[in-house]
Amino acid sequence: MLSRMIRRCHQIVAGALLLASLAEVPDSAAAPASFAGAMAQAASPAAIADYRRKLKAYQEARAAFEQEAGAYWNAIADKRRIRNAKRRDRQPVSLDDYVLVHPPLYDGPQRPINPEPEEERSPRQRKSIPVVADFLRAAAEQFQFTPQRPRTETDFKRAYASVARAYGLTKEQAVRVYSFETGGNGNHDMQSGLSTSRPGSRAISTAIGYNQLLTTNSVELLAEQGDDLLRALGEKAARSSGPQRAAAERKIAVVKRMVAYARSVPDTWSAHQKLADTPKGWAIHALVLDIDVGPLLQTHKLLTSIIFARNKGYARPLTAAELEMMNLTGDGTGFDMVTMPPVMRERVPTANFFQRRGYERNPVAIRHNTVAKLLAVTNARMDSNSAKPGARELAAAF
Repeated sequence: MLSRMIRRCHQIVAGALLLASLAEVPDSAAAPASFAGAMAQAASPAAIADYRRKLKAYQEARAAFEQEAGAYWNAIADKRRIRNAKRRDRQPVSLDDYVLVHPPLYDGPQRPINPEPEEERSPRQRKSIPVVADFLRAAAEQFQFTPQRPRTETDFKRAYASVARAYGLTKEQAVRVYSFETGGNGNHDMQSGLSTSRPGSRAISTAIGYNQLLTTNSVELLAEQGDDLLRALGEKAARSSGPQRAAAERKIAVVKRMVAYARSVPDTWSAHQKLADTPKGWAIHALVLDIDVGPLLQTHKLLTSIIFARNKGYARPLTAAELEMMNLTGDGTGFDMVTMPPVMRERVPTANFFQRRGYERNPVAIRHNTVAKLLAVTNARMDSNSAKPGARELAAAF
């Protein structure tokens, strides 16, 4: 899904990443172990010489590419620093403040297969990504809390629409972002990469829900918007009585403890990210599934981007596609694209808004390689997915 691919890039943008060394470049054409072993036993001097010749050619080509690519991505970083400094000083940003050529892509020879015996390496252990069951278990173990799940998906959509409307989100913004993030038919507990229609599918991130919040999003939102969440929950509790009132007050007590935990570190993405990767952080993420708290978290995720743009002096309402850019790439990076005049959008490559590794792993950003093209494909996907049953049901809930 388009949103999932872009989302993976957003996770990479959040921190500085290093490329793997040449020795670690994966060999996508590696032969099965038994076949490779047989080849190794029969390797002739001519085969070994040919391999070494090809390896030298590969290493030289990669080294030349690395030099070119390194210079390009250093220029991207330099230009980004210049733009940030100009914005801090309220100076206008021009085309000269962007790299206007597209990044180099490696098209040289691939690493050859070694016909000689090599020391066996232990396969890399893939880091396990927690799923909904893990978040629910952590909530029960860490905070003795079970989210209040909706009786039907329609109930959750109605709750979300009610909260989103109350906080000023438009139907177009909420429905089109939902359409893009979930493919137009996602449930409140949909997790990125998992699909009931694809047996054996795996989670590719911790992103859950209508706006695909990550564990770090949930921790950060609780830290920054905890007072408003508790106020909203308190107002709802005040309108209830009996067992419902008691249950609401127990939920408020749990959320207060979660807010305190989320605020136990500095208010930075990196600090929240560390908390999010703990059992208590997983427990906080389970709030996305709660019919009272989940809609508030989903709404605040989009609202923070709107407020960010407004505080920067951007008075025009954000389109759904513009809001999605801020939602996916981060407010600062997304705002850079949103405030760009249309004539500049046609010329500025998308590479200006990515770290190198994120860009090279993102076929969408490579294929739709200008800001105008990226916004256009986002709008097109929103148009298509808005006609699906889940999106139509959310629209009706407004």
